[in-house]
Amino acid sequence: MTLHADRIARLWPALLAALVSGVAVFVNGLAVRRFDDATVYTTAKNLIAGLLLGGVLVAVTSRSRTHEPAPTAAEWPWLALVALIGGAVPFVLFFEGLSMATSTDAAFIHKTLVVWVAIGATAALGERVGPLHVLAIALLLAGHAIASGGVSLAGSGTGEALILAATLLWAVEVLLVKRLLTTVSPSWAASARMLGGSMFLLAWLAIRGDLAALVAFDTNQAAWLVLTGTTLAVFVSLWDRALALAPATDVTAVLVVGAAVTAALNTGFRGVPVTADTAGYLLLLLGAAVVLARQSPTDRSPADA
Repeated sequence: MTLHADRIARLWPALLAALVSGVAVFVNGLAVRRFDDATVYTTAKNLIAGLLLGGVLVAVTSRSRTHEPAPTAAEWPWLALVALIGGAVPFVLFFEGLSMATSTDAAFIHKTLVVWVAIGATAALGERVGPLHVLAIALLLAGHAIASGGVSLAGSGTGEALILAATLLWAVEVLLVKRLLTTVSPSWAASARMLGGSMFLLAWLAIRGDLAALVAFDTNQAAWLVLTGTTLAVFVSLWDRALALAPATDVTAVLVVGAAVTAALNTGFRGVPVTADTAGYLLLLLGAAVVLARQSPTDRSPADA
C-alpha cells in the first residue's frame, strides 16, 4: 500500500491532539479529585480555556484583520449551537455520569465517539468509510478495551446513559464543526466553542445557585485549573485545525490513541503496571497505523475533494 506523504501530513494536528488528549486525561484525573463539585470544576476549567483561546484570537486579528476573518451573521447561530452541544451540555452530562459509572466503562463509552462520527460522516458529510476504516476502528476499540482492563457494561444505568448522551452530542458537534470549517477559521470555531460554552455553563451554575463557588478556590486548586484549562485550550485548538485538514472519521480515530499516552503517564508517574495490557496498547498503535496507511492517493473521500 503506497503511502501519500501530503495526505499523511494533514493528520499531524490530529496526532498532536491525541498526544495532548492523553496528557489532559491524566492531568484531569488528578485535578478533579481536588474539587467537591465536578460541574464547578469543569466550568472554571472551560472558562480559562475559552479566555486563552479568545485572547490568542484577538492578538492575531489585531495584527492582521484579513488573517482570521470574523464569522458572518448567518454563521453565528451555528457557532452558538456548537458552544451548547460541544462546550457546555456534554461536559455536564459526562462529569455527572462519571460520578455514577466505573471509570473503565465511562472511558470506553467515550471512545465509541469514533463509531458515531463514522456513521454520521458517511450520512451527513459524504465521507467514505471503507474496509480499512472498519478495521482501524475495530482495532482501536478492542485495544482500548484490553488496555483499560476490560469493559463490563453489565450493570449499565443512569451514569452510563449520561456518558453515552454526552458522547453522541460530541459526535454531532464534530459533524457540525467539520461543515462550518469550510468557511469559518479553526481559531474562531475553537474560541466560540469554549467561550460560548462557558457562558452556558455559567448560566447553569447561576440557576443552581453555585456561582459563588467560582471565587472560592484555594491556591492549589487555582493552579490545577490553570494547568487543565491551558491543556484544554491547546487540545481544542489542535482538534479544530485537524478537522479543517482531514476527514472527520480519520481525525476521531487517531484521537483514540491518546489512551496509550495516558497509560504511559500513569505508569511513569503513578506506578500503574502496564505489562498486562501491552496487547491493548499494541492494538491501539496498530489501529492508528491503519488510519495512516489508508492515506493513499487512490482512497480519496468526497470530503477531501
